[in-house]
Amino acid sequence: MNPNDIVGTIGVGLILIAYFLNIFTLTKKDGPLFFILNILGGIIACIASILIQFWPFIILEGTWTLVSILGLLKSIKKPQA
Repeated sequence: MNPNDIVGTIGVGLILIAYFLNIFTLTKKDGPLFFILNILGGIIACIASILIQFWPFIILEGTWTLVSILGLLKSIKKPQA
């Protein structure tokens, strides 16, 4: 495994952990942990895609990160019931 593979595996791993936690209701789908794992995973996976210069995944992971940031901001601003 080369360094690009390791970076990509860590990024995708964080995204999959967020998905797993969400599917098995171990975290809220609009909770901060879900968004933070997706943000970190998306950034790291995007970096790996930049390292291998693969534009489809640069766009995918960059968008994933931005949407997760917006989701986190929205959940922070949401009034608590």
